[in-house]
Order: sequence, then C-alpha cells, then structure tokens
Amino acid sequence: MKPQLDMDKIAKGLGAERLGHVFATGGYFGAIQLAAEIQARFKVPSSGGRATDPKWTERRQVPFSPRTLTKLKGLVQKIQQDLAATVEPMQLAALLLEKELDEIDVRGAEALLNKSVLSSASESRAHRRAVAGGRHGRR
Repeated sequence: MKPQLDMDKIAKGLGAERLGHVFATGGYFGAIQLAAEIQARFKVPSSGGRATDPKWTERRQVPFSPRTLTKLKGLVQKIQQDLAATVEPMQLAALLLEKELDEIDVRGAEALLNKSVLSSASESRAHRRAVAGGRHGRR
C-alpha cells in the first residue's frame, strides 16, 4: 500500500502555505484526479466483495435515462482501461454526485432546476402540439 503524502509537511518544507484544494474539472487531469479519488476512497469490505466507499451507508434507487447510463458505462470502461481503477457505473455516479454537491450552492441548484423544468415544459408543449397535429391530420 502506498504511503499517504502529508501535504502540510510538504508545504512547510517548501516554505509554502496550504490554502485549499484545487480541483480539475475535466479532460485528462480530471480523469486522473477522479481515478486517484476512487483508489483512495474505495476499500474492500472485511467480509469481502466489491470495493466501495465505507461511508456510503444509504442505498437508493436513482432513475437514469439510457443515454446517461451508457455514458457512465463508457466512462467506467475508460477509467478501467487507462487508469487501472476498478469501479462500477453506479459507484461512479455516486462519486460524481458527491463531488458536484460539494461545488454547487443553492443558487446553482435552483438555476439547474429551472433550466431542467423549462426544458421539460418546452418538450411537453412540443409533444402536445405533435399529438394534436396528428389527430387533426387523420380527420
């Protein structure tokens, strides 16, 4: 097992001051950071089985679109190939959700929800017009 780096000790040795974390958000460095987090957080339970975050004690079913699940599976496949980290699609989803919740505030959540609600309402209106147009076209 790799020894954990003591960032405070390293900073002190360099004559620096730690001010916080820097998060990569995408691309290669984001993938590397995500894989490192998976390796650091996921532990194999003493009873055996799949590695997971021991802090995850809640189990919920979360609905996903087929597109989202396909994207999660693709990301998992890439992580496993490129970075030799073992993770399942729903574990990755939970990790991504936690990371996003750490970054988002109430206004950001409200903006995201409003965007989603507006998009859904627009799609519903378009669907109703299409259905209504189809009914009128058959007469």
